[in-house]
Amino acid sequence: MGAMILGKNHLRWCYSCNLPIMESKLCPVCGAETKEIELTPPADARPAFDHDISLVRGLVDDDFGEGAGKALLPDGHIVLMSKAPSVDRMDEVVVDGAIVGAIRYDIGNGWKFIARMQGALRIGKKLSKGYVVCDAGAVKFIKESKNLMAPGVNDAHPDVKIGDEVIIVDPDMNVVATGNAKMSAEEMKNSDKGVAVKTRWYKTEEFTDLQIEHTWDDVVAANQSIIDKRVNEAVGFMKNTIERNDLPAAVSFSGGKDSLACLLLALDAGLDIPILFIDTGLELSETVQHVHDVVKRHGLTLIEEKAPTDAFFGNVRFFGPPAKDFRWCCKTNKLGPTVAAINKNFPDGVLSFIGQRKYESEARSEKPRVWRNPWTPGQLGASPIQNWCAMHVWLYIFSKKEPFNVWYTRGLDRIGCFLCPASDLSELEIISKDSDRSPQWNKFLSEYIEANGLPVEWKDFGLWRWKNAPPSIREEVKKVTGKDVPEFTKRKAVSDKGPIAMKVQEGYSPCVIGYSIEAALSRPIDLKKLKPFTHAIGWSVELDEENDILSADYVTFYGAGSIICKANVEKDARIRIDEAFQLVVRSEQCIGCGLCVARCTPKALYMKDGKVEIHEDECIFCKDCFGPCPAVKFGADAADAVDLI
Repeated sequence: MGAMILGKNHLRWCYSCNLPIMESKLCPVCGAETKEIELTPPADARPAFDHDISLVRGLVDDDFGEGAGKALLPDGHIVLMSKAPSVDRMDEVVVDGAIVGAIRYDIGNGWKFIARMQGALRIGKKLSKGYVVCDAGAVKFIKESKNLMAPGVNDAHPDVKIGDEVIIVDPDMNVVATGNAKMSAEEMKNSDKGVAVKTRWYKTEEFTDLQIEHTWDDVVAANQSIIDKRVNEAVGFMKNTIERNDLPAAVSFSGGKDSLACLLLALDAGLDIPILFIDTGLELSETVQHVHDVVKRHGLTLIEEKAPTDAFFGNVRFFGPPAKDFRWCCKTNKLGPTVAAINKNFPDGVLSFIGQRKYESEARSEKPRVWRNPWTPGQLGASPIQNWCAMHVWLYIFSKKEPFNVWYTRGLDRIGCFLCPASDLSELEIISKDSDRSPQWNKFLSEYIEANGLPVEWKDFGLWRWKNAPPSIREEVKKVTGKDVPEFTKRKAVSDKGPIAMKVQEGYSPCVIGYSIEAALSRPIDLKKLKPFTHAIGWSVELDEENDILSADYVTFYGAGSIICKANVEKDARIRIDEAFQLVVRSEQCIGCGLCVARCTPKALYMKDGKVEIHEDECIFCKDCFGPCPAVKFGADAADAVDLI
């Protein structure tokens, strides 16, 4: 997975004090020079909470022996986590100013610890399993980035199996390198050829052994001047933005750490402005409670707008599970309530202070600090913490001794809807185990599987999160199961007879820039029959038969019975979805009236056996064929509402 630079890496370390220092090249405590921690972009480190430390220690103990976890992360030492690119999720682990390794969540296998040299050197003190002993003569070659070949193996712990992360040691049990086992222990010791271990980290490093212990209060104190500088700038920004815009102001509060920082900044600025909270109906229960606790603790005015009770579970039966590329829920549960709240409480517009940071995503890194929100008319958004990294946010919250959302201590690094398809599988697993909201969603997915004849892997691998899974997910699933993703996503045969009806959700998406319309059809459609007719809406037409997906410029059709239409503006999207539905009806249930044929100036359309056909090469995209169609009117009136369960 490619690393993306979204902003400057502000994390440095004072090795004299053994403290993380933000931004400053000189330690504010002792004056010594600090050194940048070379994190993988986006370099957005955060504090490791007890859950994180326990997870890492447990993985290390399981792989390398009892006590290895504490040798890696000793009590009383400051530990940081920094998310790095991965198929699902990976976090680099930092302690004592060293990146000691990373934890990675693998689809189908769960969490795995990957040691770097500093981690291996620490673990080496307690290493009792997960090791491979190389011949003394092989050390030189390993240090030159060579893999460990089977003839160079003297011994290996008997539990080592193919795919394990291992530590290579010399005959005296000194750490040489880390790597991934390509053979089992038995094979390594008995083979006379082949790669035994593919090395990962092998360069000689001096062991960073810092014995100074600290608390997070110490970290806050050391960085107080940096925090104050950031806070003063943000407070000034908020006051100046209010002065420049003749609008009432509010803080948009989601219950996450970034919006909490914005709220605290408003208090530091002495602003008496209300808190706007949109309860999507998909919030974690603890998030809703946290919002109300914050409001009560600070005596704030709360404007709370709730999505209708059946906004999600009343629609999911029609649209199916939301997906990263089919986010109909953004319209029903977030966009609608947000617009309603603004219209009711700020009819002339509102200036919303929003906890948006450029380190969160490429889209947010490119947004200005003040912007007009395209999906909520009347809202002017402004982010006081646009240039803050996660550590700035956390140190500010810690400095205020402010309680925060408990889910951060349970393994989540972002707070949102409990079933958001944009979540990593690792996050969904955490929520599934600990949230009182999960049983309802798990029940729905199980019923959906049964009704559609899907295998359990569709749920277990989180394949419901895509209409069209990306190549990285396809490769990972193939590696784990030996099967292609379509084998887990093909639904059982459903009747393709009867008139077609369409149900839509539309609007500017809070999650994806632009206007989109997601549509559910009342039954599956034949994309091979549809493909020739889609030339009428664009020259770029592509049918993916394996995954049953048809793309025609800005419109995507799914054989299971869904359509996604995207555009920059609302009018274009609505025109396209209407045209798309006409083409579906034209290909599936033409009644032979010939109206569209009569309207086709280039004569690309023609009648055959009482049905409309098309000469694809003669279509010039003029769209004259679109217009009143009896089959569309008949289908819309006659078809029952689509229900996927």
